[in-house]
Amino acid sequence: MSVELSFGEKNFIQGGIEQNLRADGRQRLDFRPMPIETGVIPQATGSARIRLGSTDVIVSVKAELGRPNSHHPGKGKVVIYVDCSSTVGPSFQGKKGEELSSELSTALQKCLLGGSGIDLSSLILVEGKLCWDLYIDGLILSSDGNLLDALGAAVKAALSNSLIPKVNILPDLAADEEPEVDIIDEEYTQIDTSSLPVIITLTKVGKQYIVDATLEEESQMSSAVSISLNRNGQICGLIKRGGAGLNPSVILDMISVAKHVSIRYIATLDSEISTAEASSAS
Repeated sequence: MSVELSFGEKNFIQGGIEQNLRADGRQRLDFRPMPIETGVIPQATGSARIRLGSTDVIVSVKAELGRPNSHHPGKGKVVIYVDCSSTVGPSFQGKKGEELSSELSTALQKCLLGGSGIDLSSLILVEGKLCWDLYIDGLILSSDGNLLDALGAAVKAALSNSLIPKVNILPDLAADEEPEVDIIDEEYTQIDTSSLPVIITLTKVGKQYIVDATLEEESQMSSAVSISLNRNGQICGLIKRGGAGLNPSVILDMISVAKHVSIRYIATLDSEISTAEASSAS
């Protein structure tokens, strides 16, 4: 979403980035503090809330029994949808809000689910007949930039918080029979999120690029590249935004920077999730 800035404000932001000192005191490759809460929606299978400055998002996970896709009988399904709260502001409502929701939902699907971040075969109960479907819903409460990275982190935290009930399946199931299941509410399995990538967005302002851009910094960007990386440094997805083209050598440099940044980012995210889980369990 656009932000109206004066000529002086634009120069201040661009000059600070050029000098490696941003308006909020961060250097170009520094993220804002990222406090995390988990278990914020008790009725969900798992949930998490993440704040990056004034960017505030909630993600919930709901596990439901479903039928596998006929083209992938040995895999469960995961669907991601993002919506904007009415509290975000008028610029995020109506058609613009719908377009943003669709753009973020598609980007999360591509960045987080395009590789092997979630083992979909682990969601199968009876091949070709019964599986767990995971519905991941993101809600934007307020925005001060870098929504995609914040939502990606919240998805990881919410999945880490998810407990899927174990089920008993009627044995000796005939080929043409629908499976009968008994859900065991007292026993749960956790989703393995160790391979789930994180999203690092590099926003190009002038000749420099920064991570975790604020809304004002995003208003000055020529382009942005969002790169999803797992903890082994493997690229799981890449999305470019903005009208300005990028030289292939610049994209390669941005990927290299994203890999470097992701090491510290993943460690911070893991630590914050562990702290949040310990806090919610106490």
